Amino acid sequence: MSHVSKTSHTDWVWTDRGRHSGTYKVQARLAWTAKGDEIIHLGTPRHHPDTLPHDHHVAFHMPSPFKHSLSISVGFRSFVFFSLVSYCLLAYGLAQPISLFSTHRLSTNLVYSCWGYTFDITPDHLTPEQCEPLKHSYDVLGEQVLARLDQISPPPRSELPRDNSRLPPPHGDSEKVAKPEDRPKIPSRDLYAILRDNAEKDELLGRFWKEVTTVPDWVDWEQIARGQDVFYRYGGANLTGLAYQSLLGGMGAARVVETLARTGGFSTKVARGRLFETTQHILQCTKSIESIQPGGEGFASTIRVRLLHAAVRNRILKLAATKPGYYSVEEWGVPINDLDSIATIATFSASLIWLSLPRQGLYLREQEITDYIALWRYIGYVIGCPTEPFFETPAQAKAVMETLLMNEIRPTETSKVLANNIIKSLEGQPPGYASADFLVAGARWLNGNELCDELGLPRPGLYYWALMAGQCLFFSFFCYTYRSIGSWDRKKVEMLKRVFWAIVVESKYGLKGEETSFEFKYVPEYSTITEMGEGGGAKLKYSGVEGRNLKTLLVATGVVAVGTVVGVKVGLWTLRSVWGWVS
Repeated sequence: MSHVSKTSHTDWVWTDRGRHSGTYKVQARLAWTAKGDEIIHLGTPRHHPDTLPHDHHVAFHMPSPFKHSLSISVGFRSFVFFSLVSYCLLAYGLAQPISLFSTHRLSTNLVYSCWGYTFDITPDHLTPEQCEPLKHSYDVLGEQVLARLDQISPPPRSELPRDNSRLPPPHGDSEKVAKPEDRPKIPSRDLYAILRDNAEKDELLGRFWKEVTTVPDWVDWEQIARGQDVFYRYGGANLTGLAYQSLLGGMGAARVVETLARTGGFSTKVARGRLFETTQHILQCTKSIESIQPGGEGFASTIRVRLLHAAVRNRILKLAATKPGYYSVEEWGVPINDLDSIATIATFSASLIWLSLPRQGLYLREQEITDYIALWRYIGYVIGCPTEPFFETPAQAKAVMETLLMNEIRPTETSKVLANNIIKSLEGQPPGYASADFLVAGARWLNGNELCDELGLPRPGLYYWALMAGQCLFFSFFCYTYRSIGSWDRKKVEMLKRVFWAIVVESKYGLKGEETSFEFKYVPEYSTITEMGEGGGAKLKYSGVEGRNLKTLLVATGVVAVGTVVGVKVGLWTLRSVWGWVS
């Protein structure tokens, strides 16, 4: 028999300093360790309610198996019983690795919970004071290069904000206005090509070109290639996470949405197209190792996106200079600043790894995590994002993601508009023809009810939650199965590269075969503020993706039911046999 003993408690005081809003839970984690056959606990701490802000509290998180005195018998009967219990838990997919007799490091870190996610506060997490300068620094070199490219090849005068067809016709001349399809297409400028062709002729462009084409010492191309494979290994779940957690959930970032709203690119009429364009960039960056290397297709698109960010930033700052009420640099920082760039890389990498995929039942292996972070660290380097120390290690990338959750996610009325516009723009659209209720269920599944309530999303019925459970089972089964067999995994990765590209870029439902060159289409104007739009999707009676999820759920329920009945019967028979033998 082993015996449980308690140690003295620890005092904790948490002060908020008024920098967070909303309802959060602050905990001091109960550290515990096992030494030999003795399990040691820390006692309940004293805390001072007067020091705690409203809706915050301090508590120890105690692992449930050890809440009270515990006696452990290492006899054969207990071993058999524990094995049967573990089997039942695994049958329902609820078991986590449990080790009662391993030694764990004693820890007294603060644990912070926000928006349904709990994490340790570590020295890698940035404070608001450390984040503030990043809101006012930005890619100066990229902006200088854009100005030089505009001198070499001025943008066409007829390149009007967004789409010429959206401008009202002159009074009484509506019959003279040509239809959009009849108008001659204005050739778009390829800023990447202009940069490449003039790099040797211009000192500034040459310096920029040398910087972006010089591969950092920390880049390992084999690791980058493995990181590309990670994206397709969990392809469907990754695209779901990018759409409904990284993009839609990211609309809770109050500062960022002020920039997005001023481009007009997230109205219901164009948000779906913007989503396809962003996905095209990701597919180009993960297409092959040659694509992301200097001169490759993904590399070129990344440079184009960098210059597009410079154009948006420059335009908003010019408008704010002539009309101060248009955009507040003091309140929201410089548009598309360094902190925004860091957040973008984090949402495409860390948020998938530690938020989106786990909430869909998928957990990456340690090597996969390291490889995927390395891929996005390099993309961040090319796009002009500060990557050191923020993405040097998985732990630092995770801390960046958690810092942003803690300090940046504060939904506003503008957040509500953009989040709902994304749902409305995707409702009933091919190829999945998903209903609005199912889309909202996906957003709530990945972001949690607390954040989605703040974003003004409706609450779907239980049926749609069940469909999301079916989708998670579908992804989990195929992802875990294929990754366990090397030849299957390779074929799946190559197949999804072709399928995703065909759907997003080549199909009539996507970009219709016209790859975007990330030209400056959504030009901010004084009058451009995105408003809540109406859903334009067809109200279809049947959704292929919802039907697939329902079938998966029914099959999984049947398998679990049969497996549970068989397992219980076999377990009881085994227990009776063993118990009789021991007795």
